[in-house]
Amino acid sequence: MTQKPIPNLEIPQDLETKYVNFVRIAHTVSEFVFDFSLLLPGVTKFEVNSRLMMSPTAAKLFLQALTENLKRYEANFGKITLPGSHSLADDLFRSIDPPEGS
Repeated sequence: MTQKPIPNLEIPQDLETKYVNFVRIAHTVSEFVFDFSLLLPGVTKFEVNSRLMMSPTAAKLFLQALTENLKRYEANFGKITLPGSHSLADDLFRSIDPPEGS
């Protein structure tokens, strides 16, 4: 199967880049909705930074592209390890214990 060329995307000069570490995904029969947010320790109200909507076909193609890119990333930089017996929230919001004797 031959790949189609990737379109040349123009990025506006004033496009704001936002860091996110959480996504809430919802769907209907005709679309997927991705709400991106930044979760911070001690904050109880989180604001959606960006909302993206895709058709189910586009979401599946996005998953395929993300999977391929993660494989390339790990080939170049090493395996990405995920939390084991605890949740990502545990890693993000764990309290840092002071050194003994402090």
